[in-house]
Amino acid sequence: MRILVTGGQGQLGVALQRALSEHEVRALGHADLDVTSAAAVSEAIELLHPEVVIHAAAWTDTAAAERDPAAALAVNGEGSGNVARACAAAGVPMAYVSSNEVFDGEKGAPYDEDDPTQAINEYGRGKLAGEEAVRKAGGDFYIVRTSWLYGPGRTSFPEKIIERAQADGALRGVTDEIASPTWTGDLAPALSTLVSTRRFGLYHLAGEGGCSRKEWAEEVMRLSGIGLPVKPALQADFDLPYRKPVDSTLANHRAAALGITLRPWREALAEHMRTPQITELIAARAGQR
Repeated sequence: MRILVTGGQGQLGVALQRALSEHEVRALGHADLDVTSAAAVSEAIELLHPEVVIHAAAWTDTAAAERDPAAALAVNGEGSGNVARACAAAGVPMAYVSSNEVFDGEKGAPYDEDDPTQAINEYGRGKLAGEEAVRKAGGDFYIVRTSWLYGPGRTSFPEKIIERAQADGALRGVTDEIASPTWTGDLAPALSTLVSTRRFGLYHLAGEGGCSRKEWAEEVMRLSGIGLPVKPALQADFDLPYRKPVDSTLANHRAAALGITLRPWREALAEHMRTPQITELIAARAGQR
């Protein structure tokens, strides 16, 4: 199958290229394809003739989205609409990677696919606008919400926690932001399986279970052997221009009904912590002491 991946140089895009190795994959980064240009997107799809498009390109900097919401919306909302309309015109199914941050986090239980959305920050509003644009385009689509992505190839939360622990000797983690850590090494194969089903619609695909940022950092410290305590904090303790949902844990009901599941987040994190990216980071930092 010929598959076009947007956001091909991001951490999910890199993982998708590995997971889709049995297919003919063309992965385009921002330098290759500006999704805010409808003409460029249409031209790429006409030229490459994909059988499915996985749209992973996104503006993911939450703070920058608050400072420049129009620019973030241009990528996450309008850019996703450009991809969706070009796919619909070409008769090509697309998979749009969305976010847990389309929810306000006030439910008090994991969100399933039928729960109403209510974004509380500009990043979430942009991703929600992208979902709406995909639905309105008129083509076949998968909307896949995920959360707290991390994985090989880019510095993500576990790496940042290790670096901070070794540089500062102190850690704080918020207790009022809870979600589902999702390893790209699990999400990418799940996406690969999903797009082969042609069972179009809205899905949640995230690591099984949820935790706070503090609990996630504590597990990183335990698995790394560094063992530094993580002091509790609240979002309000940090000078941030945005709010995050208090508990936006995702329940993966529809994908599970198709036999597509992701591992519990602790199990996936343990595998990530055994990758060379992590073990070499720990060894290098230890050698600098």
